[in-house]
Amino acid sequence: MRALELKIPPPIVAVLVAAAMWGVALVSRPPIDVSTLVRAVLASALALAGGVISLSGIVAFRRAKTTVNPTKPQNTSSLVTTGVYSFTRNPMYVGLLFVVLGWAAFLFSPWALIGPLAFVLYIGRFQIEPEERALTALFGATFSTYAARVHRWL
Repeated sequence: MRALELKIPPPIVAVLVAAAMWGVALVSRPPIDVSTLVRAVLASALALAGGVISLSGIVAFRRAKTTVNPTKPQNTSSLVTTGVYSFTRNPMYVGLLFVVLGWAAFLFSPWALIGPLAFVLYIGRFQIEPEERALTALFGATFSTYAARVHRWL
């Protein structure tokens, strides 16, 4: 399965998962009816939080003058461990997860909740694991110490 590693950028994975969630929601009925306004407010709050978290990660990378390209972790020029990276090693992915959770809240289908789980599993295996191998090769004990101190997700 290494053929899938670092091949599909995480935002594309999020869009594909969201499309699948929408398809599932179209064929399943929610157990209770919740107003569109309530769903939209909850979805917007989650998506906004996700956007802020992801943007914080991007800004930190830009300030450190390192790559934000998720398919080329070997091009990383510095290890960012401050700011949002002191709470999570993957704020950009956590942010995308919040957006996907927001979409699940808007769809309000229990089956759509499989989407965020699928996103976490895919990103963990095919994005984060190979990134962490590359960071270990680049930064050695410094990355290992950081990884032991800061959670992968939250």
